[in-house]
Amino acid sequence: MIPSVRGCFALMRRYGMLDNIMSHSIVVAGIARHMAAGLNSAGIGVCVARTTAGALLHDIGKTESLRTGADHADLGRRICIRHRLDEIADLVGEHILLEDHDPDGVCTEKEIVYYADKRVKHDRVVTLDERLAYILEKYGRNSTELREAITRNFAICACV
Repeated sequence: MIPSVRGCFALMRRYGMLDNIMSHSIVVAGIARHMAAGLNSAGIGVCVARTTAGALLHDIGKTESLRTGADHADLGRRICIRHRLDEIADLVGEHILLEDHDPDGVCTEKEIVYYADKRVKHDRVVTLDERLAYILEKYGRNSTELREAITRNFAICACV
């Protein structure tokens, strides 16, 4: 099932999504919706409702993750499955790391959510370079290996 926008906000409240995370998710959803609508206009069939819902809920597991240290993308995927939102579970679960990206394939809803998230720092649209610098600083943990993995992961954005 694909939740409505109203349903997404109900889940955000139910899972105690912090205001700053909700603001981030709203901006990500705006970008994702715009991209999906544009792709549809160009004849590439993506589901705007699925893309929008996935973007709104991409950080649904973040608040719990901040308390527990668990992987928020995996928590989000499990929350979606728990609520029978199987159609968006992969968008939420792969918004940090795409499991199967085909740079020569047609752009998918999952890739749109992934890319839109990489363009929003807090609640502001930024360049990929600015977002990458922020993520490296916040999550790189002074680990060369982790920083290289994050940078490789970001390179996918050039293909989306």
